[in-house]
Amino acid sequence: MQGVIEHIIRQLVNNQEGKAWIGPTYQRKLKDITDENAFTRPLPDLHSVAEIISHLTTWQKETILKIRTGEGSLTDDCEENWYANDKLREKKWATIWKEYQETLAEIIALLQTKEDSFLQEQYYDTDFKGNYPYSFVINGMLHHNLYHLGQLGIIVKYLKLAGKY
Repeated sequence: MQGVIEHIIRQLVNNQEGKAWIGPTYQRKLKDITDENAFTRPLPDLHSVAEIISHLTTWQKETILKIRTGEGSLTDDCEENWYANDKLREKKWATIWKEYQETLAEIIALLQTKEDSFLQEQYYDTDFKGNYPYSFVINGMLHHNLYHLGQLGIIVKYLKLAGKY
């Protein structure tokens, strides 16, 4: 492992549970989420916390697949991209959150076995229909997680305003 991959790992960890410059981490933002409020959509056009975490887990699993096999399997149109709240309720919030944390830990463990040169190796991306360097999916996943952390902040704020948090 070298500098760039170490930096990516630090960012993943800091955004999850460390001290992130952007503000609250996933752990801090979601520490009071329960089965009662995880599936609440505060506004009709906003996702629930559970929907977003499940969505992130799906793409983290896809990233793991790409790292392990050199090819993905999902596209934006697949059902796994955004499971409905009804389906997610069956799993329970604790399971959804645990799966998210486990897939993130697996990505970090995989990256810890790689050298920086791995980031320039190619994989096939089924969603973008082409070959891309692994830096594309790794950085994309990091950006995707940050994007949705911001959405979670808005959702949690609305839940608090509605007295559901």
